[in-house]
Amino acid sequence: MNVKLSIAGLASFLLCSSVLPAEDYVVPRTEWDQPDLQGVWNFSSDIPLQRPSQYGEREYLTEEEIAEIQSRRLAIDEFSDAAIPNGGVNEAYNDFWVETAGIGEVVRTSIIVYPTNGRLPPFAEGAPVVRGRLAPDIEGERPVRVITGGIGNDGPEDRGLSGRCIMGFNAGPPISPSLYNNNLQIVQNRDHVVIITEMVHDARIVPLDGRPVLDENIGLWSGDSRGYWDRDTLVVETRNFNGMTQSFGPAGTSDNKFLTERLTRRSNDSIEYEFTVEDPQAYTDRITGIIPLTKVGGLLYEYACHEGNYGMLNILRGARVEEARAAEESQ
Repeated sequence: MNVKLSIAGLASFLLCSSVLPAEDYVVPRTEWDQPDLQGVWNFSSDIPLQRPSQYGEREYLTEEEIAEIQSRRLAIDEFSDAAIPNGGVNEAYNDFWVETAGIGEVVRTSIIVYPTNGRLPPFAEGAPVVRGRLAPDIEGERPVRVITGGIGNDGPEDRGLSGRCIMGFNAGPPISPSLYNNNLQIVQNRDHVVIITEMVHDARIVPLDGRPVLDENIGLWSGDSRGYWDRDTLVVETRNFNGMTQSFGPAGTSDNKFLTERLTRRSNDSIEYEFTVEDPQAYTDRITGIIPLTKVGGLLYEYACHEGNYGMLNILRGARVEEARAAEESQ
């Protein structure tokens, strides 16, 4: 696992970002006269996925609310700095390791902008709903679609997808800010865009040449993506998920998930990332969210998940020891 940056270190490592684009901003273009989205981008955020009920359908915070959040964040940072030498020994992660602070001002009340109340719509009738967690295992059966946690220790199939190094817990698609490693890199040529997420080091190749989509019987972990340019916006449409992941949040199986992503460069150091998930077998309505991406003044290094996956090895080793002891006691 890569060494993570503290919130203060991350802030100095990233280029400063403005939330609102300049009206006269001209999007840089590649040698193929396409909008240039290339670079390493951070999508850390302390904006909640779902909007707290007190905001109703209000999408943005007031200046007073922003100032209050900043003051509260500063107080928490000062407390954490004082506590790190003496605290957090018995915790999996303390604040030193996480990077949940967004860059720039927090102005949105939620990542979700549709439904207009900023909340997940109701689950579809019969949709499986399982909430993974970094806590004791949950009851369930295979296939395990949750990203974190698991249902048991009998075999690797009982562990969550990130624990098995199959899917990063923030990589999606769509991407979703999480504890750490909220970084991606975009690489372009004339006919393709490649989106590389740091978690599990996954590279999603998006053709731009109008080729047909895959046969509906072919399912992929990250789906089958096709892209095109809508003026200065890259639009990526993804289908053919394999049903082995949740659709979005805790619900669904992704069999019928259709994802639309829109990436628009708003300034030299910011991209607006908008996603829409449509899956009638998971939710009764579509879900649209907006996440700001901030330019990183550095490189994206490999997240070598399998090479350091001692957690999986030791979980299974402990299960085999328990089985051996049970067998001895039964004799």
